[in-house]
Amino acid sequence: MESPKPGFLDKLIGRISRVPPEEAQAHLVRLVREKGFFETIFNSIHEGIIVCDPRGRITYLNDAACALFGLDRAKSLGRRLSERVRGLAWDELAQSDRLISRDMQIFYPQQRFLNFYVVPLRPDEFDPAATAKPVDEAARDAQGRPLSYAMIVRDITETRRNAEETIESERFNALTLLAAGVAHELGNPLNSLHIHLQLMERKIRKLEGPHRSALEEEVRVARDEIRRLDFIVTQFLRAVRPSIPQMQREDVNSVVREAVSFLASELEDRGVLVELELAEGLPPILFDRDQMKQAFYNVVKNAGQAMKTGGVLRVRTEAASGMVLISFEDNGGGISADNLSKVFDPYFTTKSSGTGLGLMIVRRIVREHGGEVGLQSDEGRGLTVTIRLPTSDRRVQMLEAPRTPAED
Repeated sequence: MESPKPGFLDKLIGRISRVPPEEAQAHLVRLVREKGFFETIFNSIHEGIIVCDPRGRITYLNDAACALFGLDRAKSLGRRLSERVRGLAWDELAQSDRLISRDMQIFYPQQRFLNFYVVPLRPDEFDPAATAKPVDEAARDAQGRPLSYAMIVRDITETRRNAEETIESERFNALTLLAAGVAHELGNPLNSLHIHLQLMERKIRKLEGPHRSALEEEVRVARDEIRRLDFIVTQFLRAVRPSIPQMQREDVNSVVREAVSFLASELEDRGVLVELELAEGLPPILFDRDQMKQAFYNVVKNAGQAMKTGGVLRVRTEAASGMVLISFEDNGGGISADNLSKVFDPYFTTKSSGTGLGLMIVRRIVREHGGEVGLQSDEGRGLTVTIRLPTSDRRVQMLEAPRTPAED
């Protein structure tokens, strides 16, 4: 479709009194068709397009822009963009006569990352003769200044997510090498301690009197702690190293009890009360028992460390919508909004002696099982960690085949 030549509308307006009615009607019909044609094109593209006057009032926006920002076209036209999109400093963007590109994060109607650029539209771009004519001051174009601004918006959420996953994968590979080295260095002294405890036991058996039983008990406690440390190192390596989960149908409640029981003495020393609210009749679900026990162990340990003496840890299980939910609710200090998005990053921790690996390992294990980890924090009051596991193996989910034009 051929567009009107530059100055066409000015010439038409100047001759309107001399143009026969049927010719004027033909021109108007042509303009209406072209307007509809271009609107159809703009509404079919995925990028959002918003056109504003120099004061930031919206004069046009396409369907994609409405969807990205949750806008109603009829209610938005004529209104300031900064009123419809809170946090967008239009006055700052309109100060420059050059192209401006920025990234932004929006939280409504969905949390997304967007990239946009603002392009000033000058009158000479529409009609070269326009700069020689007086123009309304509201348009600010008497000297070739912008007549309006076009804002082009792209959704870069997936791009950012892919970049973050690449960085996370690189960090995880480095962490795996580090963990293997640490485990090797810990293994040697653990074996040495184990051998020396055996020697001590032999000497203790030769003793007589009341001190023998006391020494035997102390050696037993030391041996149990060595076994516990060896178990932690082994499970840590299994959790960090990429591995295929050995999936079997298991009772999630029994694994929760084992993880809590494993830390019972530590929680008791801290004065932490554990309340178990485990739903009966949960369906057995597919997971790797050792890996999932490691995930539950990490969450329980973090919760215990986050609470002061006398805290309460509530552990609940339930089934809902094809998922089994395991929630761990503590009444510790919670996590601030600024830190909540960082808790899964390697080495990030709010504790002075923390490693910053616990929740990262938890999420990796849960994701390997087709599940997800959710956090709900009330700063100063506590944190709830919810692990969602599918009742069937859903690590891969087939999507519906795309509809063909004939089916629409």
